[in-house]
Amino acid sequence: MTTRLTELLNIRYPILQGGMAWIAEHKLASAVSNGGGAGIIAAGNAPADAIRNEIRMCKEKTDKPFGVNIMLMSPSAEDIAQLVIDEKVAFVTTGAGNPGKYIEAWKNAGIKVIPVIPSVALAKRMERAGADAVIAEGTESGGHIGEITTMCLVPQVVDAVSIPVIAAGGIADGRGIAAGFMLGAEGVQVGTRFLAAEECQISQTYKDLVIGAKDTDSIVTGRFTGHPCRGIKTKFARSLLDFERNGGTPEEFENLTVGSLRKAVKDGNLEEGTFLCGAIAGLVNKVQPAAEIVEEMFEQAEKLLNR
Repeated sequence: MTTRLTELLNIRYPILQGGMAWIAEHKLASAVSNGGGAGIIAAGNAPADAIRNEIRMCKEKTDKPFGVNIMLMSPSAEDIAQLVIDEKVAFVTTGAGNPGKYIEAWKNAGIKVIPVIPSVALAKRMERAGADAVIAEGTESGGHIGEITTMCLVPQVVDAVSIPVIAAGGIADGRGIAAGFMLGAEGVQVGTRFLAAEECQISQTYKDLVIGAKDTDSIVTGRFTGHPCRGIKTKFARSLLDFERNGGTPEEFENLTVGSLRKAVKDGNLEEGTFLCGAIAGLVNKVQPAAEIVEEMFEQAEKLLNR
């Protein structure tokens, strides 16, 4: 399946693995890249030295292209923006901010730049700034979300820009890939399905929650802070929603959730952990190698698109 995205990144399948903080590390990223997609290491709030180690360990496990996701609100963002140049990373994806001031340096270093965008306006701005492609991420995604659905966002972005558009949010099988292509996308980004990859290093509790999730087990918290997040509906998540509805302040909310993602990923702590996950988790029902996930999804997608 050749598209402008496969040519841009020199990959077999037009699929990016989501840049999930605390989750997307070298074992998962290298497995996805070895499977023909494009793996991503998520920098999150980690210091540059930690990400340098992840990049170098990933290079030991794969000779295929992989990228780094940079959260631009991170205190380490500037250091990691330079680190990806020093380490000759194939591409970067960005979120939580405008990467404009880094784009020229990245492109001069031969790094492809692919920002995550939640709106047409930001997609246009990123194209003008020199982005090579954009990831149009709908509200169905796990983690920090916008408010426009994938079905509505992707075709509007496709019509607004000339660079490749990657569809994200609510894609977990070949049907989702085919739908993204019919909307005009030239690739997809998938996060939630890869939570059930054998190589994904999340706690077993986290993995079990994803596999056992139903269609109604998704919950969005933190809307009143301006940074809404989608995750699995646990007792802790419901308590956060109650806190919002009962007059809690954004500052108190932030205090309640500090470190909660690490507690979910590393410890499987149901009492204090935030288990980020997309609304499509109900389709994820077994653990598989990452390469098998990629191949299965595209086998199904190709059958549908050829029909």
